[in-house]
Amino acid sequence: MNKIVIFIGLCFIFSKLEAQVQKDSIDSKYLEDQIYLSLTYNVLINKPNTITQNGFSGGVSIGFIKDLPINKKRTFGLGFGLGYNYDVYIQNLKIIRENQSTLFEIAQDYRINRFRLSRVELPIELRWRNSTPQKYKFFRVYTGLKFSYILSSKTKFADIKETITTKNIPEFNKIQYGLTLAAGYGTWNLYIYYGLNPLFKEVQFEDENLNLTDVTIGLKFYIM
Repeated sequence: MNKIVIFIGLCFIFSKLEAQVQKDSIDSKYLEDQIYLSLTYNVLINKPNTITQNGFSGGVSIGFIKDLPINKKRTFGLGFGLGYNYDVYIQNLKIIRENQSTLFEIAQDYRINRFRLSRVELPIELRWRNSTPQKYKFFRVYTGLKFSYILSSKTKFADIKETITTKNIPEFNKIQYGLTLAAGYGTWNLYIYYGLNPLFKEVQFEDENLNLTDVTIGLKFYIM
C-alpha cells in the first residue's frame, strides 16, 4: 500500500516540477491554494530504553490546502487543509491481541516487526511567503498545527516460526495532533512534524506509562 501511494505521489510531483501554473493575465487577488505531498522519516521519542528503531520508518501525506490571505500584499495567510497520511514505524515493540487483550512486549529474534497507521489529517497553517502575482517561485515559511484521526492501524510480527498480523488496535489514540513547520523555496521545502500527544492511551509497559510520540522529518512539496 505505502509503495503504491509513494509511487503515485512521486509521479505526480515530478510531472509538475517544471510546470507550476502560469497565468495569461495578472490577478492581484491571487490565492496560494495548493496540493501538497510530503515524504518523511519517522522517529519515535519519549520511549523506554528497551525500545529501539531499526530499518527505515517512512511516511507519505497528500492533500489540499485552502489559502486565505490576511494582509493587503498577500504575503501572510492562513491555510486550512484536508489530506491523507500513511506511516510505518519499524521497531522492536511487539504488539499482538490475545483473548481480546492487547499485549506489549519486546520482540526477540524477529525478522519483521512494525506497525502502520492510516490517518486523515487536518493541517492548519500560519503562512508567510514573498510571492507576487508575477512570481510563482518564492521563499516560504509555514507553521501551525496538524490534527489527525486514525482510520486504521495494523501490526506485523514475524520470526522463523510464525507470522502474526493484528488490525485496529484499540489502544492507539484515534485523535492525534502536533506542531508543523515547512520552509523552503519553490516546490521543495523542509518539513518537520512534532507530535504533542502519545500514540497510545493508558498503556502500561515495564511498570510505566507508554508515552511514545513521533517526530517526522522530510520534504514537503507544494503544487499550485
